[in-house]
Formats: sequence, structure tokens, C-alpha cells
Amino acid sequence: MNIVVFGANGPTGRLVVKQASAAGHVLTAVTRHPESFPVRGPQVRVVTADVRDPDAVEHAVTGQDAVISALGVPFSRKPVSLYSGGMTHITQGMTRRGVRRLVCVTSTVLFETPAPGETFLFRKVLEPGLARVLGRTVYGDMRRMEEIVRTADLDWTILRPGGLFDAEEVSDYQVGTERLPGRYTARPDLAHELVSQAVEKRRHVRAFVDVRTTQDTPSFLDLIRKEAFGDRGPAGATASR
Repeated sequence: MNIVVFGANGPTGRLVVKQASAAGHVLTAVTRHPESFPVRGPQVRVVTADVRDPDAVEHAVTGQDAVISALGVPFSRKPVSLYSGGMTHITQGMTRRGVRRLVCVTSTVLFETPAPGETFLFRKVLEPGLARVLGRTVYGDMRRMEEIVRTADLDWTILRPGGLFDAEEVSDYQVGTERLPGRYTARPDLAHELVSQAVEKRRHVRAFVDVRTTQDTPSFLDLIRKEAFGDRGPAGATASR
């Protein structure tokens, strides 16, 4: 299967390319900095492009069977438009080139329902503070991106992981179309689900899907500390993919 990955040079995007190419798929990895992209091989083609350039995006999606977006930015007080602007170009390019399957990432925060089984402090203080203060501009643009995807005439799936953290391998993670218990999602698990959604026929089409890791998860404070001090990585409690 031919798959193009936007945000390929982020921590989750690299795992997507690595896992999908190892499974025999042909990957087009889109990045602004090809010299720093570490995943190479006969199944991987690295393309220099910026998702803000609609012509470059349309060229990248041409001839693909599926599109995966692992775009992300760190939390910031400044206005954020990468998610919505980039997805506008992706969906438009897909429509013009007849590419139907799209899988992308936002955050479990966008379910806007209380976290199952969580403490009063987490539900009423910690997560709202994260969403409305530290991550306000990022989550606002994620919402705009979701609306762009939702109204596109495509076979889309939006994954909404929890706070992302690094791990060595894919675990026995959980997925569901409603918010799941737990706070965290390992990047290998998120990458695995992005690829699975892209290649498996009719899997959660036009749906929002939670992805949750239940093993060897970090603390909430660890993730907030990493984001506050600029340690980059994807959505949920950390915003960049």
C-alpha cells in the first residue's frame, strides 16, 4: 500500500514510517528537513515539502492509497494555525487527486467529556487548566482541524490519544469511540494504530477514536514538566506529535 505521512520527522511520524515500511508498505515521508530524517530503506521515499504549501501537498498525495497526518506543535501562547491550515491543504489536495483514506491525530481532551474513573482534582482542576491555559491555542486549532476533516468528503478517522510518552515497543493498548479510562498513550501504540487505521478496510471510518496505553505509564507531572520546559512530542498532555 502507498502511504504518505505528513509530520513524518516528529517522534510519532518517524515511528509510523518505521512500522509501516517494516510491514511492507511503501512510504512517502514529508518533512521540511530531510537531512535529519533517520528512517531510510527501499520502502521509504523522503520528500522535502511544507504542509503550508498547497502545491507541494497536492504533489505529495498524488498516487497515494492513504494519508496519515502526525502534524504537531508544542504548547504556545502564540496563535496556532498549523493543524487547520495544513489540514485544509491536505484535504483539498486529496479531493483533487482522488485519494480517499485519511487518518490524523488530535487529543483526548477534544472528547469534552469527563475522564472516566479520574479524581475530582484531575477532572475539575488539572485537565481544565491544561486545556484552557497551557494548551489553549493548540487545542483551539485542533478543533478547527477536526471540523475541516469532519466536513470533507473523505474516508477519515481522527485518533484522540492521551498524553504522549516514549516507549520501547507496541503494547496491548486499547481503542474505543468514546473516551477511555487512563491518561496516557505511548507513541509506538499511537503509531501502530495510525498505520492499522490506514491499511485496514472500513475500520472506524468517519469516527473519532481514543487510543489508550495501560502499561508502564508516566505521571501527569512528568508530562507537564516535559511540555513546560520545551521537550517536544505529540498530542494529549503534550501537544506536538
